[in-house]
Amino acid sequence: MRQSSRFKKIISIEATMMVDQKTRREEFTARFFVESSYPIEQVSEVIAGEQSSGTFISLPGESAELKERSRARVISVKPLPTVTTASLHSAYLDRHNPSKTFYRGEVTIAFPTANIGTNIPALLTTIAGNLFEIGEVSGLRVLDVELPERFAAGFHGPQFGIEGTRKLCGVHDRPIIGTIIKPSIGLTPEQTAAVVDELCAGGIEFLKDDELLIDPTYASFDARLNAVMPVLHKHADRLGRMPMYAINISGSVDEMLRRHDAVLEAGGTCIMLCLNWVGHSAVEHIRKHAQLPIHGHRNGWGAFTRNPQLGFSFEAYQKVWRLAGIDHLHVNGIQSKFWEPDDSVISSALSCLARFSGIQPVLPVFSSGQWAAQAPVLFNKLQSVDLMHLAGGGIIGHPLGIEAGVQSMREGWEAAVQGIPLQHYAEGRPALAAALQKFGGV
Repeated sequence: MRQSSRFKKIISIEATMMVDQKTRREEFTARFFVESSYPIEQVSEVIAGEQSSGTFISLPGESAELKERSRARVISVKPLPTVTTASLHSAYLDRHNPSKTFYRGEVTIAFPTANIGTNIPALLTTIAGNLFEIGEVSGLRVLDVELPERFAAGFHGPQFGIEGTRKLCGVHDRPIIGTIIKPSIGLTPEQTAAVVDELCAGGIEFLKDDELLIDPTYASFDARLNAVMPVLHKHADRLGRMPMYAINISGSVDEMLRRHDAVLEAGGTCIMLCLNWVGHSAVEHIRKHAQLPIHGHRNGWGAFTRNPQLGFSFEAYQKVWRLAGIDHLHVNGIQSKFWEPDDSVISSALSCLARFSGIQPVLPVFSSGQWAAQAPVLFNKLQSVDLMHLAGGGIIGHPLGIEAGVQSMREGWEAAVQGIPLQHYAEGRPALAAALQKFGGV
């Protein structure tokens, strides 16, 4: 879970048992971090009412029968230490309850599944709609969501997931090694094909467009696809496997459907979507139509999470995208160029692999400043090889060339799984030795 060290999970409800014993209605739960100058118990009831049948005053239409059927209920409140400064400004609190003490707590609320149906926009509106605008709140974050398995089964979920992706890549029992086509922007279709050719010649297993590259005027989607696919087929014939290329099809729903079909017809094995910008409903629509794995890029994610008292944890975020049906999801990289601490990156990856209401896991994708020496850290933290490890400079910038760069990544993981120190494993292995010498001070 994103920022998991800040919060401790306080409830665990088995998905098959999520029924209110009093009303016998089926429920799902959401857990929140809440901050306010009002007592958290009071604010939690405001949230439960605002996000179900209530409003800021009692209404005659909210009968006892309606409340029993449709109102959310507070399951638990766990107080956290108070603070003296509000995380977020609220003019409402300035007017109604100015204070130098701000209460904090973790609040778990149960919502009737009947309120939303099998509908991701309704789910998100319920757990994160007007919540961030509520005046009583000076900090609020969605920490987790739990769904009954029967209810979750109504969503499409991943079509390929980990095992389906491994089968297409022909890679088993170790991470899938990949890279990103660079430069990110500016290559012509012919230049893109040349880069792909060189990467495939070096034994790369997975490659993807940069998130910035979709349909520029000088290298349209169609022109890139037509230039790259013959190269991929040439190497597939040589290797006995098709290198998986996640080509970015992001755009309008009609454009994405057409582009998916073009990739499929050309013999491609993956598509990529910029998730936050195409949206949940669009991803769901593509998933219903798709016959290829969906590589989910989370660019823009920092806007949802970088303030620890606002937005979403990654645990909740990835669960919603799993419902929508993606197969791979970026989790950043350890020791990377971005703001995120390593513990948060590892927690994000673990959440992708964790059990969730009968929905199969998604493949976590590590990228940004990655190279062979990060393998032991990742393996020790994850205790799993179910991941994609993407290295740009760590492969393309290897002093002995791309093939040696790919080999160094594989050797790094071999050492990690066998528990052998990298320096020892590098003896007699020029690719790993050269990587340690070149990047060891990075």
